[in-house]
Amino acid sequence: MVEATVWSVVPPLVAIGLAIITRKAILSLFLGIWSGAVLYTGNVGIIQTFDWIVAAILADEGFHVRIILFTLLLGSGVAMIWRLGGAVAIRNWAMTRIDSQRTAGLMAWGLGTGFFFDDYANTAIVGSTMKEISDNLRISREKLSYLIDSTAAPAATLGISSWVAFQISMIELGYEETGLPEEEIPGGFSVFLEAWPFNMYSILAIVMVFVIVVTQRDFGEMLFAERRSATTGKVNRDGARPMQDVEGDLGKPNVDDPKIATFVVPILVLVVGVLGVAAWTGNVFQGAGVEEFSDNADFTLALLLGSFGMVASSYVLGYAYGILSLGESVDTTIDGFGIMLTAVTILVLAWSLGETVSALETGRFVSEQIDGLVGENLLPVIVFLAAAFTAFSTGSSWGTMSILTPIAIPVAWDIAASHELVAVMVGMIFSGAIFGDHSSPISDTTVLSATFSGADLIDHVRTQLYYAVTVALVVIVLMLIWGFTGVTPWLLLLLGIGMVVGLVYGLSTLQTNVFDIEPIQEPEYEEISQDQ
Repeated sequence: MVEATVWSVVPPLVAIGLAIITRKAILSLFLGIWSGAVLYTGNVGIIQTFDWIVAAILADEGFHVRIILFTLLLGSGVAMIWRLGGAVAIRNWAMTRIDSQRTAGLMAWGLGTGFFFDDYANTAIVGSTMKEISDNLRISREKLSYLIDSTAAPAATLGISSWVAFQISMIELGYEETGLPEEEIPGGFSVFLEAWPFNMYSILAIVMVFVIVVTQRDFGEMLFAERRSATTGKVNRDGARPMQDVEGDLGKPNVDDPKIATFVVPILVLVVGVLGVAAWTGNVFQGAGVEEFSDNADFTLALLLGSFGMVASSYVLGYAYGILSLGESVDTTIDGFGIMLTAVTILVLAWSLGETVSALETGRFVSEQIDGLVGENLLPVIVFLAAAFTAFSTGSSWGTMSILTPIAIPVAWDIAASHELVAVMVGMIFSGAIFGDHSSPISDTTVLSATFSGADLIDHVRTQLYYAVTVALVVIVLMLIWGFTGVTPWLLLLLGIGMVVGLVYGLSTLQTNVFDIEPIQEPEYEEISQDQ
């Protein structure tokens, strides 16, 4: 058995490396898990491989089972909307109102930051709403999945959501490890608020999405993806394997007069259902405050019931408009499960890889490498990088937070006996976890972002990576400045926004000059939209 050694990082690196090289996510994940089983057991390891897969499905008191059911129900809801003509109706509506990529991008950005209550619901709602609109304007699926992914988790970790409740619990656990008397330990929510401006990656990732949308400037592989989509109309590259291809799997909807209600009503039922159940379980109707709501709201139950309501409402609409019979609706529901099988398979294997790295104690190995390594000035950057590597390797932001927060808080207290430095550590762990999550093809939110935008998973990761790394580098520079000057984080954020704007302009200009290409201007996109 191999525990907490350098060998423990082999399985995630095998999975991630093969996924990026081969673009075959399912095979790569399975081989990563299998390699971990070989290291763990010292033999062929195939039984251990499947034991981890079963354990991953049943983990966290049924949390993963609920997410699987939610994903399958969302697939059914999407399929019903398609068969009812809702996607066509929203496209027709958008053609007369949203006539530019900038407007569509701002709509996606607004929805992504607005639905901050849960990252899973965020990806489903924004992806379902924007896919037809963005296709009509020849926005690449890679770009749409970036817009979704880089607003979903960052918004959830900054707003009142299931993420905040988890983050607060990790802060409290970390303080318990300091050995401080209870009366000297600040409240978890107050530490979260103090750490908020230090969650710089999440804040600046949202800012960067806005800058990219408004300036219409891209760089890295995204630039070529956008040019391909704009000039050829191919929203996915030739040979891509979209995580969800509704039209390819279900055919064209056979509706002469599509009603926009067949799109709007199911989406509204989903949103209201999720928010309503979350408010009910969080005791909002009994006068609970923000902190109590954050502690008690059951977001997985809310997602499950909200998605069920979405499907049920589409049944009613199909019957009311005489579009689908009950039997046809049932068949469509089953077909909807089918379009989500790839996503569910990758989710299960990603979770299984989490079981693998947990058994090999990959997180403990990484955390031990930073313990006592540096002083107060550089510690925030080291913690940020450690959280990023852990999240990249495990595909789990929450797993990263649970591993590093109880370690980093006592380390920060031992170094400086400062609640401010503890808040900085918390912000850096959250930032690094989201960055690693955005960079990893085995992250569940990355998988779902590609799924609901209909993008190829590895294409999504490859194109988003340039933007994620850019924001991460800005964060590192800002925290080095903080470490040696102690300047207020709010001033640093203003500097960071300026750096993001400058880098977007500078890198896009540099790339277009090096490759001798001219960016396609917005009016040309408008003409394409009108031609369609």
